[in-house]
Amino acid sequence: MSPRCLEKLSEYLEQGPAVHGWEEDQVWTASRVTTLIGRKFHVSYSVSGATRLMHRLGLSPQVSTRRAAERDEQAVTVWKEATWAEVNERGRPAGATSARGQAGFTRRPPK
Repeated sequence: MSPRCLEKLSEYLEQGPAVHGWEEDQVWTASRVTTLIGRKFHVSYSVSGATRLMHRLGLSPQVSTRRAAERDEQAVTVWKEATWAEVNERGRPAGATSARGQAGFTRRPPK
């Protein structure tokens, strides 16, 4: 791809996957980038080729470079302070039941 096309691809990637039809999450995968390149530039790239292009642009398909736009920092802070603190305490609170019965495991009848 030419330097101008790489610059344009970088702009498309900055817009996020939802703008280009992937609304279920905010993650660029090499497969999605391959599809995007085909749609926008009418060029066929392999998944490994798209991965190399992403690395050339300073991106990594495994690591997010920014947080989701929908992230509510206040809700995250409240959850960490209240819910996570409770979950993270050592031991199980008095009166708590086993997660095993609630997780879909069935109890065997006594022999």
